[in-house]
Amino acid sequence: MAAARLRRLTFLRRWTRWLDSVFRIPGTGIRFGWDPILGLVPGLGDIATALFSVLLLGHAFSVKVPPIVQIRMLANLVVDMVTGLVPGLGDLLDVAWKANTRNLVLLERYADGGARPGVLDWLVSGVVVATAIVVALTPLVVIAWAITRFGLV
Repeated sequence: MAAARLRRLTFLRRWTRWLDSVFRIPGTGIRFGWDPILGLVPGLGDIATALFSVLLLGHAFSVKVPPIVQIRMLANLVVDMVTGLVPGLGDLLDVAWKANTRNLVLLERYADGGARPGVLDWLVSGVVVATAIVVALTPLVVIAWAITRFGLV
């Protein structure tokens, strides 16, 4: 079992490097990978990153990364996906954000009880959950307002 986990982790490290930091702009410390390059092709970059992100999250679940940290990992992906909606700029932001690298660091830190979630983990996760609740309830509030405002009942 330990050998299989190590192989999976090696696979995830390799692909994180390929997607986020395999290339370096000469004369700078700026690194990027295939993620922003694939992102230039509509849909392709989003699909490739999403598939890999599912693998990372699945592995985080299997190695018992605390749920609060998994929410934080999900938040990294949401930032990546939302910024990716902006053509061109989203690809530049991929170079800076590197959601896969951030999530791999979290996975390695918290796997199998390696570390306990800290204040930042709880804070980020709380903001994510609160934002999700607001986004989910906003259409209901708008509909209720429209019904009462325009007497649609």
